[in-house]
Amino acid sequence: MPRYDYKPFPYRTPAELSGGEPRRAPVVIVGAGPVGLAAAIDCALHGVPCVVLDDNDVVSLGSRAICWSKRTLEIFDRLGIGERMVEKGVTWKVGRLFHRDREVWSFDLLPEAGHKMPAFINLQQYYVEQYLVERAAEFPDLIELRWKNRVTGVAPRADGAQVSIETPDGAYTLEADWLIACDGARSPVRGMLGLDFAGRVFEERFLIADVEMKAEFPSERWFWFEPPFHNGQSALLHKQPDGIYRIDLQLGWDADPDEEKKPENVIPRIEKVIGHRDFELDWVSVYTFQCRRLERFMHGRVVFAGDSAHIVSPFGARGGNGGIQDVDNLIWKLAMVVRGEAPESLVGTYDEERIHGADENILNSSRSTAFMTPKTEMERIFRDSVLDLAHEHEFARKLVNSGRLSKPCGLGGLSLQTPVGNGNGVAPGSAMPDAPVANGDAGWLLGHVGGRFTFLAVEAAIPDDLPAGLDRVLVTADRSRRANGATTLFDEEGHAIARYGAGQSYLVRPDQHIAARFDAASGEAVSAALRRATGRGA
Repeated sequence: MPRYDYKPFPYRTPAELSGGEPRRAPVVIVGAGPVGLAAAIDCALHGVPCVVLDDNDVVSLGSRAICWSKRTLEIFDRLGIGERMVEKGVTWKVGRLFHRDREVWSFDLLPEAGHKMPAFINLQQYYVEQYLVERAAEFPDLIELRWKNRVTGVAPRADGAQVSIETPDGAYTLEADWLIACDGARSPVRGMLGLDFAGRVFEERFLIADVEMKAEFPSERWFWFEPPFHNGQSALLHKQPDGIYRIDLQLGWDADPDEEKKPENVIPRIEKVIGHRDFELDWVSVYTFQCRRLERFMHGRVVFAGDSAHIVSPFGARGGNGGIQDVDNLIWKLAMVVRGEAPESLVGTYDEERIHGADENILNSSRSTAFMTPKTEMERIFRDSVLDLAHEHEFARKLVNSGRLSKPCGLGGLSLQTPVGNGNGVAPGSAMPDAPVANGDAGWLLGHVGGRFTFLAVEAAIPDDLPAGLDRVLVTADRSRRANGATTLFDEEGHAIARYGAGQSYLVRPDQHIAARFDAASGEAVSAALRRATGRGA
């Protein structure tokens, strides 16, 4: 029996069907998966009301997305559930690669100290959704979750969109200034607008099986090329909470998904992997490798995020993580536009930046798929030769590709970032690296930056003529130093100063990406970078 208790969320008759006045929402979000819920919470943190529509009333069935990367955990931490996820999840940073019956090599994804969040955790998607729903409930005046509200039509308009919705109590319409489609890989909204993906469907299928068992497998990622228990194919093992293990098995393109999901066919395969019958099936699915995306993610005031905008093959944990990083990029821009603090063109940079991120994910995922599932004899000879050499030689290990694991996408050179100067430190466009700092009590740098534009000075002066409204943070190793109007953080371990560079200062975006770096900041230079970062000119 599945360990997770799937409890339905309460359906309530919408105000539009119970005598209330028709309303226009600043933001309507379609889909209450991790991406849609994260978008709603971020809207609330920026003071923007939103309505979330979902055709279901429970969390996702089965573990689905399980691998959450360090950067995504940092975003979830800003949204208020990161620590809870880490506490429940299985933390890991070591991956092991096997070819047939031999371990080729192992790798460490977080070799340095001084980070709050681990390299990865494994946590079933249903827990993530539950935590996000409970967090959203803390904003009753800003987030309205409408379960059993199925979107049946979307009519884009110059100033927003009209949404048609079906409920157990009948149909109604809702006006939105902005509509965010987070309704998954089979996105109904995408279909209603007549849009389709461009890209590649790989001729390969994999079986996912979640099994409940007592076992002593370590908290690591194990990947096999041509294992003895699954001849000629690939396999993957991940440990999850509650005694659940994820097993992925390559099936081949000619496999019948309906047949392969039957317990009488799944169970013998699992027995070969773990060597015994003492387990229970918790969830089974079959997926097809795909690397595809919309040509554009923005269509007027209808914006696509997560799997509704792009899909990738699952190896590398780039799907769920990419979706969360989509809305992390989008919502601060949308909030500034809704509040009248930036031109609408700022939201348009979501297309530029996240298409760049999606293409990076698709490229990595496509390369992983080609390495894992060679289609020609030459591709297979190359793959097997690399695996043989990687056991002894470092150079060959860089060529092994069982899924380049998710990392934050760099935005350097794109329109919102000010080109870098001559100094050292963190380059514009990069996601901020975390570091331990003290401010009365021990804490973390990312806990003091995010949600607003911030001027960050690292053993550097803070100009008196900074633009109004900027948060100000000083990082220093000098316990006697203070800066008027700034939060002073003490770097007692030296990680922050080493990572950011003594004497450097930064303009940090609300999504914790670096907009500009300064060797010697002036109010004028910071103002110019802020105008650029808010879409008001280079």
